[in-house]
Amino acid sequence: MSTTPNSRNNRSVSPTVFEQQREALVRDIAVGMEEVLQNINRLNRNLESIISVGNEFSSVEALWSQFENFMGRPEEDDGANGGRSKESQEDEQNEHTDQHS
Repeated sequence: MSTTPNSRNNRSVSPTVFEQQREALVRDIAVGMEEVLQNINRLNRNLESIISVGNEFSSVEALWSQFENFMGRPEEDDGANGGRSKESQEDEQNEHTDQHS
């Protein structure tokens, strides 16, 4: 079962069915990988734009955080009013005034 040079040349010129299918599959895989790469690049650009929009709001967030901290901070004269907030003192005064009316 030795092969002659002619039979070897015939096979290299006309690829077998297996080689044809393999080449077709390799092309399909290459096209699919290119599409995946394009989609990943598109996703990356979208994520970068989302992050940049989020970063634009960092100064607004910092300002609201300062406002929240300021509003949530207890008053300096807590010792004088027994640790109660100004709102609770006003509510108590309103109730006291309503009872005397």
